[in-house]
Amino acid sequence: MFNHVMLGSNDLERSKQFYDAVLGVLGAGEPVRNTAASGHARLFYRHNGNTLGVSRPINDEPATFANGGTIAFRCESPEQVHAFHDAAVARGGTSVEEPPGLRKDAHGSYYLAYVRDPDGNKLCAIHRVSP
Repeated sequence: MFNHVMLGSNDLERSKQFYDAVLGVLGAGEPVRNTAASGHARLFYRHNGNTLGVSRPINDEPATFANGGTIAFRCESPEQVHAFHDAAVARGGTSVEEPPGLRKDAHGSYYLAYVRDPDGNKLCAIHRVSP
């Protein structure tokens, strides 16, 4: 359904340091740097057929986070959830909601962690626990 997700940033180099560390935990390599027709520099992280873009907003307004929006990243294990969380916090992110751990609801069990990146975008690291 999705081709990519694009996040706005007010400091592309700070975002690069953050996402290099966080997405590196998941196995993503260096981002592809690209320049939009508007002249704005952008970063594209590609991994397992998915793309996350990071850019200064094309309209030159400050980047803001989506209130109520969350981008979830699939992890292979609870340990990878913790590594994602710890890499995020070490690179200027903020741990939000409950500490990383097991959650259960009507749809099953999940091991997850929520963080906000340095621009306030909410990210989730999630590992679905087999029944």
